[in-house]
Amino acid sequence: MAEREIQAAQGAPDGPARPAAIPVPAIEEARRQVRAPWAAGVAGLLFSALFTAALLLLRIPANRSDILQRFASGEDLAIVIGGMYLAPFAGIMFLWFVAVIRDQIGEREDRFFATVFFGSGLLFVALLFAAAAVVSTPAAAVQFMGQAPLSAEAVGLLRALAYTLLFAFATRGAAVFMIAAATIGIRSGVFPRWFALTGYLLGVVLLVAVSFADWFILVLPAWVAVVSLFILRRERARR
Repeated sequence: MAEREIQAAQGAPDGPARPAAIPVPAIEEARRQVRAPWAAGVAGLLFSALFTAALLLLRIPANRSDILQRFASGEDLAIVIGGMYLAPFAGIMFLWFVAVIRDQIGEREDRFFATVFFGSGLLFVALLFAAAAVVSTPAAAVQFMGQAPLSAEAVGLLRALAYTLLFAFATRGAAVFMIAAATIGIRSGVFPRWFALTGYLLGVVLLVAVSFADWFILVLPAWVAVVSLFILRRERARR
């Protein structure tokens, strides 16, 4: 009796003690939401839209007199928007897509291919940023630094450099990224086999065929969009 009275005075329940339910902190819940599969799907779709829009805006007519006229008259707004706003945000969305995919694979990922997957993704984003910076230089010099328009030779050289960075080097990094992602998808069972084999095929096309037709670079945003839709559909079915 004395023991029960002491427990009652201390507020202890009669019988075996039950652990109190500990509420999940709000920050942990927010972290799980950020790392959820749908975050990769949304980031992938945003990358596809922003990258395609930036590419279309930066592909202005190659006539040098028209380019110089646009820079001199301030009509180069498309270059500024495409190169200095859309392309960087497309790269950020791509990094978010890569991060969430790696988080979802977790312990099942192969370290070798995970390193290739992550490294090629970073390489693609770095070259994308470099190409956008180079192609935006003439517009930035006139719009933000008050300099005179560059000569036709300088503009042509910068455009050639940006073209080489994006279509000769960044596309190769993107091709390796697609092949590594397809391999990880097969090994971890995240993607169906037919879908991973399609990633192999498109990666090889991007690796080789872009030298003959630069618009093959759109294979990358199309593939990322399909992967994103696949992730969103699977997450919806799971819920």
